[in-house]
Amino acid sequence: MNVALFGGSFNPPHLGHALVCAHVLSTEPVEELWMMPSAVHPFGKALAPFEDRAAMCRLVADAFGGRVRVTDVEQRLGGEGRTVDTLEHLARTQPEHRFSLVMGADLVAERAAWKSWERIAELARIVPVGRAGHGSDGGALELPAVSSTEVRERLARGESCVQLVPRRVLAYIAARGLYR
Repeated sequence: MNVALFGGSFNPPHLGHALVCAHVLSTEPVEELWMMPSAVHPFGKALAPFEDRAAMCRLVADAFGGRVRVTDVEQRLGGEGRTVDTLEHLARTQPEHRFSLVMGADLVAERAAWKSWERIAELARIVPVGRAGHGSDGGALELPAVSSTEVRERLARGESCVQLVPRRVLAYIAARGLYR
């Protein structure tokens, strides 16, 4: 099976993330997309608990009728959460799958700073997705400028995020008291 891997902090997941899922499933030769919440932030930033971020990702995934699922592989692996380590693990434990790696075009442009970029490109086909304000640089679609940072800041100020975050995710955030 062809699987697209979509990793990120998802702190919290927002409509931009849901649009990436829809875009990849609609335009790429993949049967499934796996959202991979990171266990730790690569730059040491504080994150909501992994269980909450994974639960919110599952709420996003539910809209895609089983074609999007959430994996806890990065939490199970532990360590620094390096993409190459995750891909090596998946290639070893799930050799029946062919993987693509969904990445913001801004991150693809920074590939020289990634650990073992050449190996990453061997293990997975790179699928760049553009982000407004970062250029599409190879991604056919430029997604709206929405970020988890903006969502957290708005929530902390008590502002509405109904146009930025799926309703079910907002209800989860409110019920759990996240990002206040």
